[in-house]
Amino acid sequence: MNFTVLIVDDEQDFREITGKHLARQGIECLTAESGTEALKILQGKHAIDVVLLDIKMPGMDGIECLKKIKEQHPLIEVIMLTGHASVDSGIQGMKLGAFDYLMKPIEIGPLAEKLADAYQKRKAHKDKIEMAMVKQNMNRPF
Repeated sequence: MNFTVLIVDDEQDFREITGKHLARQGIECLTAESGTEALKILQGKHAIDVVLLDIKMPGMDGIECLKKIKEQHPLIEVIMLTGHASVDSGIQGMKLGAFDYLMKPIEIGPLAEKLADAYQKRKAHKDKIEMAMVKQNMNRPF
């Protein structure tokens, strides 16, 4: 299963270490140090399937970034990362369309599984849309 994750976190060590571990699991990773940078990457040429988004970041926080991602890229799944003090923010993220939220620190195995689940959901949505478009085109008169 090949898919691409965008890791958005202001902690450089977290981005680098998590990216390396996920790459060993066969997951392609891009990184961004801020919500603003993440939105620029999402507008670019890379096909991002899942965003791993930290809630607590300077500037644009994860909740604001999630709102913009869902406005501009509604099919991209987002998993929020939260510390113990911000569980309420994780729940708020779910209400705003996040796939799930996870507590930091997180082990790579469960994280990779959750990312794969989010990817499968995105893929199912895309497949459903494509099938609907095919059916719609088949019903058009020649």
